[in-house]
Amino acid sequence: MFTSTQGITRREAMKTAAVAAAALAGGTFPLGWTRAADNKARKVLFFTKSAGFQHSVITRKGDELGHAEKILTQWGKENNFDVTATKDGSVFTPEKLADFDVIAFYTTLDLTQPGTDKSPPMPAGGKEALFNHIRSGKGFVGFHCASDTFHSQGGKVDPYIRMVGGEFKTHGAQQSSKVHVARDNKFPIEGLKDFELTEEWYQLFNLNPDMHVILIQDTKSMKEESYRKLPNYPNTWARKEGDGRVFFTSMGHREDVWTNPLFKSIALGGLAWAAGNVQADIPPNFKEVVPEAMELAIKDTNA
Repeated sequence: MFTSTQGITRREAMKTAAVAAAALAGGTFPLGWTRAADNKARKVLFFTKSAGFQHSVITRKGDELGHAEKILTQWGKENNFDVTATKDGSVFTPEKLADFDVIAFYTTLDLTQPGTDKSPPMPAGGKEALFNHIRSGKGFVGFHCASDTFHSQGGKVDPYIRMVGGEFKTHGAQQSSKVHVARDNKFPIEGLKDFELTEEWYQLFNLNPDMHVILIQDTKSMKEESYRKLPNYPNTWARKEGDGRVFFTSMGHREDVWTNPLFKSIALGGLAWAAGNVQADIPPNFKEVVPEAMELAIKDTNA
């Protein structure tokens, strides 16, 4: 059975955890969740449908929630937000989405199809219902394979990919890589610094250059030649979609990443901003901080 730590030694996993714990103790990790000014609990829909490959962190045993679903639900209990975890695409109607402040995705491929997990797909109009909900002023948070969802076809970038900000291309072996904080990052995650983490790092393309880059993949620290030939590119960012707020991080493949305090703080910071609990000036900075990555940016002109 596939597990997200396949190919990684116990020593490497323990080293990653030790580095994270030491940094947290030193106060170098971000604060994470910020409560709303009105102190009302925000509602988060965590959608984990797999129309393609189903990751182990969201695989359920019977009715028991998957690893990531349990963790996000627990974070909510600790931080005054309510999480509804579902694989049922029938929730994507204007009436049902109206209950939620943030829609979070850990998904794969075409969600309008039953797919791998056989759970109900999005109904007709479900994808547009998602877009309209976000653009009306709500939040979207994409974890890891949210970029491996609704792939572009026929040379035209899918509207979903434009909204998320980037599209999955491939990945290499799980490995330790350096990650840099964008030099003019203005996203409200206090104390965020450069770090190194073992993860399944995605190669991304069709990057939307109107994003505010938060974290940058150091391709030269990767062991595969295919990565080292690439320019450094964003792996975590924020952008506006109409009046809505979109946050994406390519991290989240491995079980131990979901229990890592660094990832927790980054994810909670993204969720808090997406929920509108904190405000931020997030001007597009793609061309300034990763200019070489323009070769990976959206090439077509279809809006």
